[in-house]
Amino acid sequence: MSEDTTVIDLIRHGEPEGGVRIRGSRDDPLSDTGWSQMWSAVGQANPWHEIVSSPLSRCSAFARKLGERLELSVHEESRLREIGFGDWEGADPVELYESVPEAVNNFWSDPAAHPPPGGEPFGQFEERVVAALRSVMDKHSGRHVLVVCHGGVIRMLVAHVLGMPPANMFRMEVPYAAVSRIQVQEGIARLVFHCGKL
Repeated sequence: MSEDTTVIDLIRHGEPEGGVRIRGSRDDPLSDTGWSQMWSAVGQANPWHEIVSSPLSRCSAFARKLGERLELSVHEESRLREIGFGDWEGADPVELYESVPEAVNNFWSDPAAHPPPGGEPFGQFEERVVAALRSVMDKHSGRHVLVVCHGGVIRMLVAHVLGMPPANMFRMEVPYAAVSRIQVQEGIARLVFHCGKL
């Protein structure tokens, strides 16, 4: 990697305790399966200079353990937390769809125009997540960084890098422990791969 290249690996947290839920800012820890997914995803890889993590425990607990194993510094970045889902926090998605199908469909189709009741405004989410990316790019220029974060955050960052309409971000799949890579050269960010392997 040349000195003028910054590489940012984005990894989604593994499965949290409590099964499939709409979590957002709800702070459920990783399940045993989630821990296994994360360790399997990173394997023996060690290309990173630093680790940056969402402060939510399903990300930060693994980031700290990996940092200890690899003897890397770990920094928490509050702007990398997941989008806030308001009244939908903690809901079973199947039950939620059964109770308010039109609202759920409208959100997934156009989250900017149809946020969940009491949820974080979509534009605010976009602004903070993109600001977090710029901060990582500035602070870790020329380095290889691992960012441990959330499905919504990764979708928004990939959409931003590709110039996609942010409202289309839920058309992207981001499984648990999936890895995407962004490479920055001369201030231009490019997607190297999405939901791949290290």
